[in-house]
Amino acid sequence: MSDSTTRTRTQIKPATRTPNLYKVLLLNDDYTPMDFVVEVLMRFFRKSEAEAIRIMLQVHHAGVGVAGVYPFEIAETKVNQVMGAASAEGHPLQCIMEPE
Repeated sequence: MSDSTTRTRTQIKPATRTPNLYKVLLLNDDYTPMDFVVEVLMRFFRKSEAEAIRIMLQVHHAGVGVAGVYPFEIAETKVNQVMGAASAEGHPLQCIMEPE
């Protein structure tokens, strides 16, 4: 019989990290209708009507409200969707993102 040695190779898996998250914020203005803000929250952020109204009131009273928290690419897409919809309707609604 031949003398064979068996070696075990350990496969190293690269460490995965969670992506950086960004808050998507809606900013208050004196011209965008509240109904439009609720519609945007329901349409682009999939909020229930009650949650959308709560966030809209936060924007109205505090000047800013968090619509959601997402990885960079998704947050950027949400901002662009909101800004596009607001522009198409002639509203000055501002939507920004910032690191969480």
